[in-house]
Amino acid sequence: MKKLKLYILLLFTGGVCFSQETDTVYKPVEYPSGFTAKIDVVYTQVDGWDGRMDIYMPPKEKGPSPIVINIHGGGWNKGVKESQTGYSTFFKKGFAVANIEYRLTGQATAPAAIEDTRCALIYLIKNANALNIDVNKIVIMGGSAGGHLALMGGLLGNDHRFDGNCPGVENIKVAAIIDKYGITDVWDWGYGKNITSKSATRWLGDKAKDKNFAASVSPITYIDKNSPPIFIVHGDADPTVPYQQSVDLHKKLLDVGVKTAFITVEGGLHGKFEKDKNSELNKAMIEFIMSLPAFKK
Repeated sequence: MKKLKLYILLLFTGGVCFSQETDTVYKPVEYPSGFTAKIDVVYTQVDGWDGRMDIYMPPKEKGPSPIVINIHGGGWNKGVKESQTGYSTFFKKGFAVANIEYRLTGQATAPAAIEDTRCALIYLIKNANALNIDVNKIVIMGGSAGGHLALMGGLLGNDHRFDGNCPGVENIKVAAIIDKYGITDVWDWGYGKNITSKSATRWLGDKAKDKNFAASVSPITYIDKNSPPIFIVHGDADPTVPYQQSVDLHKKLLDVGVKTAFITVEGGLHGKFEKDKNSELNKAMIEFIMSLPAFKK
């Protein structure tokens, strides 16, 4: 396996990889022989900020590849793309991977992170030929706040309300969404009876008391019969994001007839699952994806 070292600081000078937030040194991403990598690709520019993604691509001779867009969590207020490294399940199936960053609350409040997620998706669609991507086989995935953004990015489809920074693309769609303990109702996370989070109200910013705005940035609002298939994972002892939010999402998907799978991790906390459970989840996740019509062609 080749190893690619991802740098947060001193990218081009060979410096040590440290996070400005946590002084954490991140493991390098390992990808198979024959894959290539494009690091810190700029997918959007907003008010002097460069939105970047890392793209790992299978050999071109195998034809256009499916791709998974990965989005880190952190309550929209922390986290870096370099913290995300475990893509072997997808690499083994010939997927490309795009690992993205987005504006955090301290830089821009809602809906900035959604705008960036949409721009990343649109960038990949616009550049599909150059990147050897099969636009009919795009999966979008994230955990926690990243799960929320994956849901929003995929569920919006051709609703362009958050696409002002990257206009001009139609037929926006994803083949599947992977939601790992994501926030589905932002208002409930900020003010609900189960768990309340200051991350939610901080991200809403000056719209923190605007229930209609909170609904507009909540995935549960956008579920309908045309929604893409969604795979959901959540621990029923999650102390951070209410398990009930995934229960409600799954029920609404079933009610409108959208293909979905929901795995409850009994006693599971906020993504802190046992190694064997993670292996089980990865297997179920890839089986769900490969069972979809787009991946049978």
